[in-house]
Amino acid sequence: MNQHSQFALLGTRRFLPFFLTQLLGAFNDNVFKQALILAILYKLSLAADRSLLVNLCALLFILPFFLFSALGGQLGEKFPKHALIRAIKLAEILIMLVGAAGFLFASLPLMFLALFGMGTHSALFGPVKYSILPAALREDELIGGNALVEMGTFLAILAGTIGAGLMLSSDAYAPLVGGAVVLVACAGYLTSRQIPHVGAALPELRLDWNVLRQTWATLRLGLGQRPAVSRSLLGNSWFWFLGAIYLTQIPAYAKDHLHGDESVVTLILTVFSVGIALGSMLCERLSGHKVEIGLVPFGSIGLTGFGLLLWWHSGGFPAGAEPHDWLALLSLGQAWWVLGAILGIGVFGGFYIVPLYALIQSRTEADQRARVIAANNILNALFMVISALVAILLLGVAGLSIPELFLVVSLMNVAVNSYIFKIVPEFSMRFLVWLLGHSMYRVEHSGLESIPEEGPALLVCNHVSFVDALLIGGAVRRPVRFVMYYRIYDLPVLNFVFRTAGAVPIAGRSEDLLVYDAAFKKIAEYLRNGEVVCIFPEGKLTRDGEIDEFKGGVARILAENPVPVIPMALQGLWGSFFSRHPAKGFFKRFWSRITLVAGAPLAPELASPQLLQAQVAELRGARR
Repeated sequence: MNQHSQFALLGTRRFLPFFLTQLLGAFNDNVFKQALILAILYKLSLAADRSLLVNLCALLFILPFFLFSALGGQLGEKFPKHALIRAIKLAEILIMLVGAAGFLFASLPLMFLALFGMGTHSALFGPVKYSILPAALREDELIGGNALVEMGTFLAILAGTIGAGLMLSSDAYAPLVGGAVVLVACAGYLTSRQIPHVGAALPELRLDWNVLRQTWATLRLGLGQRPAVSRSLLGNSWFWFLGAIYLTQIPAYAKDHLHGDESVVTLILTVFSVGIALGSMLCERLSGHKVEIGLVPFGSIGLTGFGLLLWWHSGGFPAGAEPHDWLALLSLGQAWWVLGAILGIGVFGGFYIVPLYALIQSRTEADQRARVIAANNILNALFMVISALVAILLLGVAGLSIPELFLVVSLMNVAVNSYIFKIVPEFSMRFLVWLLGHSMYRVEHSGLESIPEEGPALLVCNHVSFVDALLIGGAVRRPVRFVMYYRIYDLPVLNFVFRTAGAVPIAGRSEDLLVYDAAFKKIAEYLRNGEVVCIFPEGKLTRDGEIDEFKGGVARILAENPVPVIPMALQGLWGSFFSRHPAKGFFKRFWSRITLVAGAPLAPELASPQLLQAQVAELRGARR
C-alpha cells in the first residue's frame, strides 16, 4: 500500500481545487449567517422580537435542506459533477450580491432572501461535494480526503463565525460584510473552474420536480441500502444532532455556568473546532489509509466519556462582578478540565464522523451515491431540528440545566450507538480487530499490494497464534473470509468476531465429516462470488514456532476453484500471549512488532502444498 500523507492531496489538481471550493463555501455560509444574526441582535433598528428573528434565520437556512436536497441528489447523478459545481458556485455570486445589497440598504427581507438562497446553495452542493470524492481519489486516499474535508469545514465554520464578529464590531460593517461575501463567492467560483472533469454517473435519470415525492423516494433509497450504509446514515445524522446541541448551547453555557464574556465563547468554539480537525487528521494514521469503521465505536466511546467529563466539571465556577475574559478563565484550574473535555469531544467526534462518511461513499453504487448523500443531508437537517426540540423540552419543560443536558445526550449517545452496532455488528468486530492491532501489537505489513483489488483470491499463511485471523483481517484492505479450526472459531468473544466476519469453521475429516464437507462448500461459494479467502494449511497452531507440513486441503480448494494464490507469512508472533509458547506471559513481548509479509501471486496450477510451504517459510525467514 502506498503510505502517502493525506496532506499530499493538497498538492494535486484532482483534490486541491475542490477542497478550496468547499472551504470557501463553508466559510461564506457562516460569515453571512453569523453576520445577519449579529446585525439583528445589535445593529438594526427593529420593532419585531429579535429572538424570534434569530430563530427565523435558523429556519430559513435549514428549510432548503428539506426542500432541495433530493433535487441536489438527482442533479448530482444526471450531470457532470465538475460542471454542476461551477453552476452552483456561479449562483452563489448572485445570491451574495443580493445579500450584500441587503446589508448596504439595511433591508431585512433581502438578507433573509439571501440566507434562504445560501441554504439552497448548500443543499444542492452537499450531494455533489461528497459523491465526487470517490471518483477523484483512490481507495487508499478516501479516508484522508474525507478527513481534510471535515477539517476544512469545521475550521471554515470557526473562521466564518469569528470573522463575522470582527466585521460587526466596526461601524462600517455593512460594506465590509457585503464586500467580503461577494469576493469569497467569486474566489469559490474561480477555484471551481480548476476542478477536473468528472462525468455523470446516471445521465439518463429523469428529474422528478415533485419535492415531497422525490424527498420521500430519496429517503427510501438511502435507508434501503445495505445495513452498514443505512445505519451509517443514521450515525452520521446522530453526530449532527450532538453537534447542534453543543454548538447551540455553548454561548449560554459560557455565560451562565463559566461566567465568561464573548471571548470565552470564541475560545470554546475554537477548542471544539480544533478538536474536530485534529481528530479528522488522526483518522488516516489510525486507520492505516483504509476505510476503518472500527474507529466509529472508538469515537462513540470518547463522545460519551468526554461528555460525562464536561458535565462533571461544569459546576462551581466563581462569579465575579464582571464576566471573565478568556485569559481570566484560563487562570482557573477547573477550566482546563472543561476545555480538555470539549477538545476530547471534538477529537473523538472526528474519529466518529470521518469513517462514516468514507463508508457511505465507498459502499454505495456510483449511480446512487449522490442521492444517498442527499438522503443523508435530509436526515441531518431533520436531526438538527429534533435536537432543537429536545433542548427546548429538557431545558424549558423538564427544567434541566445545560450541563445536565450534556449528561442526558451523552447517555443517549450510548443507546443510539448500541442500536447501530447491534444491527451492524461489523462495527464492533472491526473495533476489536483495530484495538488488538493498536494495543498488544504493532502490526506492519509488506507486499499486500499483491492481493488483487477485486476478484477471487486464496491467501495461505503460517499459523502462529489464536489471533492470526484478526491481525491479517485488520491489515488487508479487502474483507477476508477465514477458514479456521472449529475449536478456535468457537472461542468465547473471538467467536463473535469470526462469525461477524463470515469465517468458515472446519474440522478434520475424521473429527466431523459434516463440518469438513460444509467448509469446502462454503469456501467454493465465497470464491465464486469473487471474495478473498484465507486458509492456514498447517491445520493447527504451531507448538514450536516452526512451520508444520501443509495439508492437502489447499489442493482440493484449487482443483474446484482455480484462483490466484498469494503466499503470506506472519513474523514475530511466536512467544506472544496468544501463541502456544511454553513460557508465554501476558506481558511477554507486549506491544511487540508484528510483520505480515505477502509474496507474489501464484497461478493455481503451480500452487502445490509443498511449493506454498517453501514460499511461506522463505517469506517468514528466521523471525518466528
